[in-house]
Amino acid sequence: MVFDETDKGLVLRVRLTPNAATAGVKGLFKAAEGEEYLKINVRAVPEKNKANRELLDFLARETGIAKSCWEVVGGATDRYKRILLSGEREHIKIKLQHWLEKALSDD
Repeated sequence: MVFDETDKGLVLRVRLTPNAATAGVKGLFKAAEGEEYLKINVRAVPEKNKANRELLDFLARETGIAKSCWEVVGGATDRYKRILLSGEREHIKIKLQHWLEKALSDD
């Protein structure tokens, strides 16, 4: 599972590759400590928060969850990110799970 439930909402774990030729979901990555991350590529460069902004735009567009619900809460300057999804938890969880199933099956 690439997300955790917290008091504030769902936290999605992402391994981001900036400056890629194409943007999209590229599968799963298992870190040495055992946590799974969703691998996502973006075309933006990792300067002045451009890659993070493109990541949030991509996630909002692809999942159908409003951009205002997404926030980078960990790893802002790292490739390993934690993205908080806030809002109506059950609705967001269902949308996120549905999108993850589709995105990972298309990979």
